Amino acid sequence: MQDNTPGILGTLTAIVMSAGITYAEQDHDTQISLLFVQTSKAIASDAQSFRLIEANDQTIYFSDRPNRIAGHIPLDRFVKGWSKGEDSFAANPPNAVVSVYETSLEENVTAVVELSAPVMDGSDLVYSYRIVDGAMPTRGGATSVFIDTFGPGGGVGAGFHGVGVGARGPGVTGWAGVAVKNCADGASC
Repeated sequence: MQDNTPGILGTLTAIVMSAGITYAEQDHDTQISLLFVQTSKAIASDAQSFRLIEANDQTIYFSDRPNRIAGHIPLDRFVKGWSKGEDSFAANPPNAVVSVYETSLEENVTAVVELSAPVMDGSDLVYSYRIVDGAMPTRGGATSVFIDTFGPGGGVGAGFHGVGVGARGPGVTGWAGVAVKNCADGASC
């Protein structure tokens, strides 16, 4: 499949293609935006970075209706694809909600952050971050990171739909494919 997708969607295509996910052709006018979720057993942070301790080795992605696309990308391939493409996450950092579960609290502790520079360190994933809203806990239990949309009309708030906060920009139309199958180890399906 030839990739004629500009910007962020081109980067996503590179990430998804490198992860061994195949595509089914869709109407070229279909607008697809994907959100990503990463989980870990615990979190530790300082003022510039946070560590997802024993991060799940898969990053989940999904789209909003009407497409309802879902799948997963191996975490190491997601990290390797972070800076691919001219409008990559490295060039245009995503916002994310970091949600930390603590048994002693009634509600999860949440922080809205701008993510950058992901690095794998054994089974841990380390991100640099900048606080957008809230406060990052220095330590915590089970953690989920909801990463802002990758595709048209990203972000949420007034007039947006999905998970995360902030705007990813104007978005792009005309993505020709959607992920339908994840092939193990990048093998051709």
